[in-house]
Amino acid sequence: MSSSTPSQTVEHIVLFKVKENTDPTKINTMINSLNRLISLDSVLHLNAGALYRTKSSPIPFTHMLHSRYSSKENLSAYAVHPSHVSVVKESVQPICDDVMAVDWVTDDLNAGGSLVPPPGSAIRLSFLKLKEGLGDEVKDEILGLIKGIKGKYGGIHQISCGENFSARAKGYSIASLAVFPGLSELDSKEELVNLEKAKFRDYLQSLIVLDYVVQPSTSTL
Repeated sequence: MSSSTPSQTVEHIVLFKVKENTDPTKINTMINSLNRLISLDSVLHLNAGALYRTKSSPIPFTHMLHSRYSSKENLSAYAVHPSHVSVVKESVQPICDDVMAVDWVTDDLNAGGSLVPPPGSAIRLSFLKLKEGLGDEVKDEILGLIKGIKGKYGGIHQISCGENFSARAKGYSIASLAVFPGLSELDSKEELVNLEKAKFRDYLQSLIVLDYVVQPSTSTL
């Protein structure tokens, strides 16, 4: 696994809705099994755990996985790897009511920066479902606004955004991921970031906004 930043990075987010009253031991098994997939050769970064906060979502997701790859081919290799298939079949499917996956290619991570957000980093995820009939120029405008947020406000370590290519994204077509040093930095920029995103709310049919705190790699959750 390399932590240096390639020219392009493929982002892979999976959101899980664990069934109510699930035995916590089974949840721990799912999270630990997912985190062990970091050992696969095609994976540059992988971290899974419970969501910290739901700001906006029509589906009450409870957990998430974030992983990174150097190419779509490596993401595909991860998806069909026997270890991944086994974890999904044995640990995920039996306890989850719903699963959503969002994938995109980003080329604007910090040059020379790390692909691995340090433990304790806060991640703000935003997924946009646009109104029907909007053209590519609207998508380009939205992506441009998102990319510009980092330059306007300090305290944001990385911003990654792009157009989804997963068939399991439930119609959400624009994705963004912002990495902050910690929750205090995320919370201090909340109002400013919301002001920027208000510029494209007229284009939205639905919006998912979730916060996640990166877990230690040795976490037993």
